[in-house]
Amino acid sequence: MAKQTKGSNEPRSKESRGKGGDSRSKAGSESRERDEQIVEKLVNVRRVTKVVKGGKTMRFSALVVVGDCKGRVGYATGKAREVPDAVKKAVDKAKRSMIRVPLREGRTLHHDVKARCGAGIVVLRAAPAGTGVIAGGPMRAIFEALGIHDVVSKSNGTNNYHNMVRATFQALESVSSPKVIASKLGKKISDVLVRRDGASATANQ
Repeated sequence: MAKQTKGSNEPRSKESRGKGGDSRSKAGSESRERDEQIVEKLVNVRRVTKVVKGGKTMRFSALVVVGDCKGRVGYATGKAREVPDAVKKAVDKAKRSMIRVPLREGRTLHHDVKARCGAGIVVLRAAPAGTGVIAGGPMRAIFEALGIHDVVSKSNGTNNYHNMVRATFQALESVSSPKVIASKLGKKISDVLVRRDGASATANQ
């Protein structure tokens, strides 16, 4: 008669079951806290009509920007037959595609950037404290969700919301912190900061 081995058939103790449950509940509470801190900005809602064999079907397309006001931001579009459903789909997609942008002193960009998408061209400039958010339309919604307090922006070429949002995100993705630049150049962070501050002072003169 074969001996019964210990291990798999024995029930787990209450202590081990409790540890697993505690870790899952902790992870769930952390995700809920992150979701509560997310700021949602509705940029644009469009009515889309599709012609099919039986007639026309009407749907809504929503463009949404989300962020945690601490350097993370994302955007997405959602389509549905009702506006609330379209917004909910866009918010869920935007939360999964958030990017992190390094901020200078938690209030502005580290350097000026420029980007283009289609016919839309955007220019983002770092600004001193007290400047405020000088932007309009979808760009202001992005900066507010990102947590930027001082920035000067300009958009040229088009008033299309989607192209402006894409161009702004391309510009934000190209922002680099002094630490990253110093590691690429093989220099000290202080040398990069001195060069940046000198260039900004010359530009302001």
